[in-house]
Amino acid sequence: MRVILALVLLLSGSSALWAQELNANVRVNVQKLQTVDPKVFETLEQTMNEFLNNQKWTNDYFEPEERINCNFLLTIQEERGPTSFKADLAIQASRPVYGTDYETTLINHIDRDVPFTYEQFEPLQFSINGFNDNLSAVLSFYAYIIIGLDYDSFGLYGGEPYLQTAQEILNNIPQAAATANPGWRSLDGDRNRFWMIENLLSPRVRPYRQAMYQYHRQALDVMASDVDAGRAIMIQSLEEIGNVNQAYPNSMIVQMFSNAKSNEVIEIFKKGNRLEQTKFIQVMSQIDATNSSKYRAIK
Repeated sequence: MRVILALVLLLSGSSALWAQELNANVRVNVQKLQTVDPKVFETLEQTMNEFLNNQKWTNDYFEPEERINCNFLLTIQEERGPTSFKADLAIQASRPVYGTDYETTLINHIDRDVPFTYEQFEPLQFSINGFNDNLSAVLSFYAYIIIGLDYDSFGLYGGEPYLQTAQEILNNIPQAAATANPGWRSLDGDRNRFWMIENLLSPRVRPYRQAMYQYHRQALDVMASDVDAGRAIMIQSLEEIGNVNQAYPNSMIVQMFSNAKSNEVIEIFKKGNRLEQTKFIQVMSQIDATNSSKYRAIK
């Protein structure tokens, strides 16, 4: 629908404003403020808000109510100097479920190593092909991850171009900048930006993205009219995610699924039949072994 609207506006020569994609709620949390003026962080919060909400990330038209609800919480962990900081960045995004007022979580992730520099009133600048600063690059990367996951949930592999753009941002980080700013390289750990996009675009993980389309569009979106049919498709989606977990053990993306969806699927399968509950417990205990007791408790 968004693509069709964009084409209609383009062909008609409409001068209507092209609505942005993200409806981002941004907060900067300073836990251990020591020397920097608090107004610097107030300005930073406003700057991040404008950067995420005013930037046009795609060529598609979004109605205001279609914008993707998301939250960015930047928690300052260390002041390295008057303009140099280290922070954790929590990212959460959701999308509505058809026929309900419920929103399902697409991503619930914390990036725990985001160093950046910022001078008050300094703008953040978007660039795919160049590196301006680490904070701009990190926010742009996650903007495209969110958009890619959203589009994947509405159409099979619909988020491919946006995930590819996230990968371009990562690939275009200069070596010196990647070395100075952890999270962009494989050797920086096994739960970082590199592995997130590697997983999402890996052929081994492609069935996961198909399962996520089925989970959202063919299961959740039909539950308002047919709960049993939706739950039956959802258990198939979970089994496919379990297969991906076996083919790609310890993959970051499966852990991200558990972080985003564990409470949701528990509530859904509390109302399932005995066979569905048995299958659910088996597959979720394999996908998210450390929390297997939570899943067994549904019976």
